[in-house]
Amino acid sequence: MRREGLAEPAQHPERLWRNPDPKPSYDVVIIGGGGHGLATAYYLARNHGLRNVAVLERGWLAGGNMARNTTIIRSNYLWDESAGIYEHSLKLWEGLKDDLDYDIQFSQRGVLNLAHSLPDVREGLRRVNANRLNGIDAEWLTPDQVKEFCPIVNLSAEIRYPVMGATLQRRGGIAKHDFVAWAYARKADELGVDMLQGCEVTGFDLQGDRVVGVRTSRGRIAAGKVALCAAGHSSVLASMVGVGLPIQSHPLQALVSELLEPILNCVVMSGAVHVYVSQAHKGELVMGAGIDPYNSYAQRGSPHVIEYQLAAALELFPVFSRVHVVRTWGGIVDVSPDASPILGLTPIENLFVNCGWGTGGFKATPGAGWVYAHTIANGAPHPLNAAFSLDRFTTGALIDEHGAAAVAH
Repeated sequence: MRREGLAEPAQHPERLWRNPDPKPSYDVVIIGGGGHGLATAYYLARNHGLRNVAVLERGWLAGGNMARNTTIIRSNYLWDESAGIYEHSLKLWEGLKDDLDYDIQFSQRGVLNLAHSLPDVREGLRRVNANRLNGIDAEWLTPDQVKEFCPIVNLSAEIRYPVMGATLQRRGGIAKHDFVAWAYARKADELGVDMLQGCEVTGFDLQGDRVVGVRTSRGRIAAGKVALCAAGHSSVLASMVGVGLPIQSHPLQALVSELLEPILNCVVMSGAVHVYVSQAHKGELVMGAGIDPYNSYAQRGSPHVIEYQLAAALELFPVFSRVHVVRTWGGIVDVSPDASPILGLTPIENLFVNCGWGTGGFKATPGAGWVYAHTIANGAPHPLNAAFSLDRFTTGALIDEHGAAAVAH
């Protein structure tokens, strides 16, 4: 992300670059300056009046997973708990441009989830019905209707995975991920939040079982409450205070093509071949695949994953056969055993955690920030994230979206 973005007006732009007090005391310290961290800071200030807040970022603001995602937004999850938090997020997305006074290029172009087998069809119909019961827009499309909605999809019966139908959420779509991050950063800054870049957390200060501050590469910072919000690395931070999180970190690969004229009018996803594609506002195709099977913090991935991803995409979209790939990358996602987030309290008093989103983090940005801010401010979960507590892994009350959402993105 370019630093020139900070040239836009802000009341305290200097707070984005340096900490004026080497040993400040904050009501809340948020560790992680990505989308969720910045959204949490904004809603703490706007919704709860907590403005003595610092966001600590090891690198630069929104330079981690927020800069390495495929921008898809949807809320058509199966389970009530997931549908609740993602639909809340989607409703916030629909008003975010006006709320943040920034054009985040939110485009509700529709999200198709393709079905390639009878089990796919049955799961898709089940999810459509579950969505409708939860008040979420959802449709089932026949193959002919798929072709009408997205003309370039290959409906040939000769392909390895013929298209047998699809679910459609018309309110789903994409947004410009870096615009979203800077919009939240600007508004949080206007409300008095401090943002410290190049500030790596190296440890925590405890009094008994209560966190009272953080140790960083720039000194110690006293804190009334500390909120972990570092995608892919929350388990490393939590381990510093002896808290074990049941998550694993994996590379998640994606790529972009050269710039093209408008050719794809929606988001298309396929769980069977595990590829998804949209066309960004500038014109490049944005494609993603599944996570790499091994654990890693590397922002790259195995070549065979990209190879299979492109083979699947070309079978579904033969028109892409002569398009050039410009760049590939790997984001780092933390995945919980049930592929649902962990968002709430920890065994350490005044230490909170937001992690385990897997591939669903970007689409949840406004909603996660909203409920996380509520949880931090009140010391108790919001109704929408109460079910996503850490203790569900001991009670067995899992929210198994891993096997229910058709595709993990």
